[in-house]
Amino acid sequence: MFISAMAALGVVSFALCVASEFKRTKRKDLKLDGGLCYLPGSRAFGFGIAALICLFGAQIIGNFIICAEFWSREKRIGCRAPKPTVACAFLLLSWISFGISVILIGAATSMNKRQPYGEGWLDGECYVAKDGVYIGAAILVLVALCSTLASITVTNKKREVEQGRKIYARF
Repeated sequence: MFISAMAALGVVSFALCVASEFKRTKRKDLKLDGGLCYLPGSRAFGFGIAALICLFGAQIIGNFIICAEFWSREKRIGCRAPKPTVACAFLLLSWISFGISVILIGAATSMNKRQPYGEGWLDGECYVAKDGVYIGAAILVLVALCSTLASITVTNKKREVEQGRKIYARF
């Protein structure tokens, strides 16, 4: 059930990133008045915020599942469980892609908020997110989701193998 929720949140985050790419403010929306600029807000701002929320939810749920499995393994095996290097490698990849995607989505989303005359996005200047930023973030969302799922799968396979050894040891 938790794995399904994590996968659903990850897919929704991906879809929201793709929708943000199509709804973001474009260079043609920029209005100049002398030295001042103005950009209207876009729907990509709301989509980006929702994508971040879904991505955070998926990452938290996935890591909760992995940690719960590690803790339960320590209780079953003894005081110290062997380090699962493959699962940790997938988990590290998940966190790296998660971090980069959060930065990309967050920066691009903040640029899609309304930028009034004289205020802009940064130091009174207007900025527009480049083409493909949201698509790149969407790909990283999928990498984070898939690597978290791979870590969960590897962790669960190790548990099944350990349980199988216990059954054969009884005979």
